[in-house]
Amino acid sequence: MINTERRKRVMQRSIKLGHCICDPKQPCPCDLFKAKNICLCAGERLESPTGPVQLTKMVEKAGCASKIDQAFLKQVLKDLPAVDDPRVLVGVPAGDDAGVYDMGDGTALVQTVDVFTPSVDDPYIFGQVAAANSVSDIYAMGGTPITAVSVLGFPVRKIPDKAMNDILSGGIDKMNEAGVAIIGGHSINDSEIKAGFAVTGIIDKDKIMTNANAQPGDMLVLTKPLGTGIVAFASQIGRAEAVSIEAINKSMTTLNKKAAELMIKFGAHACTDVTGFSLCGHLSEMALSSGVDVEVIWDNIPLFPGVLEYAAASILPGAIERNKESCGNRIVAADALPQEMVDICYDAQTSGGLLISIAAKNADKLLKALHSEGISAAAIIGKISGKGSGLVRITTNGERKIPSPKTTEPVETKQPKQTPAPAETDEVPCCADAVDSGKSSDGAESEVAQVKAKFTAFLGAASSPHGLDAFTKQAMAIALSVATRCEPCLKMHLKKAKEKGFTQDEIDEAAWMGISFAGSPAMVFYEKIKNQ
Repeated sequence: MINTERRKRVMQRSIKLGHCICDPKQPCPCDLFKAKNICLCAGERLESPTGPVQLTKMVEKAGCASKIDQAFLKQVLKDLPAVDDPRVLVGVPAGDDAGVYDMGDGTALVQTVDVFTPSVDDPYIFGQVAAANSVSDIYAMGGTPITAVSVLGFPVRKIPDKAMNDILSGGIDKMNEAGVAIIGGHSINDSEIKAGFAVTGIIDKDKIMTNANAQPGDMLVLTKPLGTGIVAFASQIGRAEAVSIEAINKSMTTLNKKAAELMIKFGAHACTDVTGFSLCGHLSEMALSSGVDVEVIWDNIPLFPGVLEYAAASILPGAIERNKESCGNRIVAADALPQEMVDICYDAQTSGGLLISIAAKNADKLLKALHSEGISAAAIIGKISGKGSGLVRITTNGERKIPSPKTTEPVETKQPKQTPAPAETDEVPCCADAVDSGKSSDGAESEVAQVKAKFTAFLGAASSPHGLDAFTKQAMAIALSVATRCEPCLKMHLKKAKEKGFTQDEIDEAAWMGISFAGSPAMVFYEKIKNQ
């Protein structure tokens, strides 16, 4: 029930100030009040939506791809004052997975925090992933996590309240599996969903595992496959297959606890977990901190199902380019490796595996133990080639080839059925405007309107990328617009091509494909529109 006195009092304040008191960017009355007669400043609430939700469709960058890139972080952090405390055994300058603080009794605290956007659609699974990813930093240092505090950003009343409960429930269950007590938390009303944990662990002061002690002759063991960022991106655009999604979900919710215990047992020299900075980023940081050079055999790197096919189809998220910018100057890839293969090594991982540097004599023993504990994807992917400046050389034995691009159909979801609409980036298909609105004289929709809606949906589906990418289809649209001499079509597609980064030469080449089919009249038509 609306408290009219409180609403009047609050709105009078806002109107007097010229700004909504709970969102100064808005006037008063705001658009929400005009549309739904609800004043949030007066404590009135929108009803929470209900039904299923797909989390990755609600964020710009999925999972650890949402993190700030390594190069930018280093630039910003370099001028911060140093922490002058002898009890800080591992701190910010080390660039390691977690900080370590000496408690003075032979025991040290290991502390870390990790927060990111959803890498999966299911809220409960996302909570599990967030927990597994957060405790991984403690495991990578050789520590035992003991307590955690949750951190959550949530768009209140924009998605079902139950999603927030499910995220926290998933995190609690995974932390219970890890033997970690959640002792508090912090939440903010945020436009994008984010979740994570600040975790505290303990470690023997003399048994701290860092990323800075890799030794010449060591072998490199990776305990989980690569490709979570690529699969998550493929899912965001409706191109991921169910087997890929299921595989990354299982991996991302798997704790690195057993792998960490085994690396300690077999005397590993150095370790880091592979997350948002990619295999190349984390490995090059290990090499630089250890003063060594590294050789990785591409064909030995474990990959999730479908990752090679997605890469071949150019389904590669933007985080790859950011990671490449951050560490690419220290990566030397063999000429025989296609760029798509190298790009996979820059893919931002979420809740990835441990990357372990261990003496060659113990590497096979560690690998056998990992496999016996069900960590079947673990593999020896390379070696520390010797003292050096932190270079990572990626070689190939030619066993693994980049496949031919294949069509990947959107994954079936359990969302309510809706009338399909054109992709947002494609706007309304150009020729649909030529169809009559289909309104009858009294304003009601006629059968013609239904036909138009179905035809418009068909045009949108046909122009969306599937087996052919969006760039190719845009070029085809230009060629067809020229061949059919559709002036509004061509004007719209020329505009969209420029927005997508087409050069004038690429536009002309596409247009001349249409001219080659339609002849001189099409050439005259194109030159006329082009010069307008």
